Amino acid sequence: MARLSRGEYLDPQTIQIVHAVQRCVRRAFLCGNDPLTGKSHEHRRQWIRDRLEFLASVFAIDCLTFAVMSNHLHVVLRSRPDVLRQWSDEQVARRWLRLFPRRRLANGQPAPPTDVELNMIVLDPRKLAELRVRLSDISWWMRCTAENIARQANREDACSGRFWEGRYKAQLLLDEASLLACSMYVDLNPVRAALAETPEESKYTGARERIDDLKELSPPNTSDSSQPLRSKVRSTRRWERSRRRARSGWMSPLQINEQSDPVGPDASRCGRRASFKGFLSMSLTRYLELLDWTGRQLRSDKRGSIPSHLAPILERLGIGAQGWCDLVSKFGRLFNRAAGNPVSLSREATRRGQHYLHAPGSALLSSG
Repeated sequence: MARLSRGEYLDPQTIQIVHAVQRCVRRAFLCGNDPLTGKSHEHRRQWIRDRLEFLASVFAIDCLTFAVMSNHLHVVLRSRPDVLRQWSDEQVARRWLRLFPRRRLANGQPAPPTDVELNMIVLDPRKLAELRVRLSDISWWMRCTAENIARQANREDACSGRFWEGRYKAQLLLDEASLLACSMYVDLNPVRAALAETPEESKYTGARERIDDLKELSPPNTSDSSQPLRSKVRSTRRWERSRRRARSGWMSPLQINEQSDPVGPDASRCGRRASFKGFLSMSLTRYLELLDWTGRQLRSDKRGSIPSHLAPILERLGIGAQGWCDLVSKFGRLFNRAAGNPVSLSREATRRGQHYLHAPGSALLSSG
């Protein structure tokens, strides 16, 4: 069966969560130290991280987590056409002109758009409608990442030609179990590649940026020894949605709260990201604890038992504790166009009118 094009299952006008991977051409070194030439390209990791933060402030797309590796990039994105619909025509035009400015300042930064430049978009209904779709299109996010980094790298290397391998790989995540497994797979990539011992040592990952910010969160003042954890969790929820997250504030908060997360015009008032909406029904502290435990099992010849206070998280999602580490470690090899349990896959197939094969390993998602 021929592989579907991304346009057949990715829809910028529908809220979707996608795991995207972009590799360098011939798997050459994007970042890090190239053992063949002896050159260090470590500084390029910061290029990519900064580019992702910039795009998060422009697109109606939430970045959930990311990992910049030596020769490839992982990013988990959620399109937000519902947020985009709240933007005025002028906001759409201004955001697009930040991406593709007509003029630049002497330092290379985009020049503020003039009224004429804005009106060229606002007064053209066809162009405006096209740009509204693009600003919630994950393919355009990946394009704006790849092209920018390729130009900088080729300029630095004084060469021309293809820098990236080609089309990025995209995998739909259809339920919370697959999203949790994928997020941990991405955050643990440096650990699995033996580039770091622990998540807090894994540079240029979403988890590392959250951990660095969390270290600066002052502990709650309480004299009751039974309350610190609950207070810490409550304060973390508020802190995740605040503007105080210096490093990770451009990414989506981790814990979802459908009752209190702002919607409508207030959803994107942060400015650094598309919305305040989280993506997992667990606290950041619990996520980091599970991430740390999982990382230790993936680097060890002998697996321990999952901590009792973390086991209910997996049970609620219908994931067998025995298969959890296998699912996370093998997630990259299960790279079909969609990942999820059989029910989620069937619903997506019905919605799109297509036949979806069950993703390998989906039994791990549904086992008790």
